[in-house]
Amino acid sequence: MKILISGFEPFDNSFVNPSQLLVEYIKKDKSEFINFDTCLLPVDTSAAPKKLIDAIDKVQPNFVISLGQAYGRAVVSVEKIAINFLNFRIPDNSNIKIEDQLIIPDAPAAYFSSLPVREIQGAVTAVGIPCEISYSAGTYLCNQVFFCIMHHITINHLDIKAGFVHFPALPEQVAGKHPCVPSMDIDVMQKALDQIIRVIRPSFF
Repeated sequence: MKILISGFEPFDNSFVNPSQLLVEYIKKDKSEFINFDTCLLPVDTSAAPKKLIDAIDKVQPNFVISLGQAYGRAVVSVEKIAINFLNFRIPDNSNIKIEDQLIIPDAPAAYFSSLPVREIQGAVTAVGIPCEISYSAGTYLCNQVFFCIMHHITINHLDIKAGFVHFPALPEQVAGKHPCVPSMDIDVMQKALDQIIRVIRPSFF
């Protein structure tokens, strides 16, 4: 069983991104039954989707779990849907700011996650971690990457299950910020990621 997990580099003047730390965490995981591959994405609207799609084609995983940060959210958000639309609140790390633009012209308006989102939400909540099913992945790079990988898998008829999960900011990212912004410790996020993988594994074997 192969699982490809992606995260993003820091952005918006932050020195860290929780999804990057989760990628580093999963790199250390040694499992008898699962081969983990990871991909750290630049916060660059031109480069990020291509880098992850190239990794998918190289690794040929059974599952892709793409991770990102949702600043301002208080819970782990298992994304249900990616939309074919970009509207950046802030520029990416290459100083590109897109407004009211389709991601892929002539592609469908949206794709649904093919991960078992309700089972994931239940499993994460069961270990005492706040978790929701989200119906908006935003209109920034997280949504773009989510949409692009689902489109790639669909048009190429790949036998890959994929989806996206947002995590809150870290306490060190919001300390001293006003107004107060929700945060979550990295060890809690790691525990949530472990639960996500535990849900996915039985669906393969």
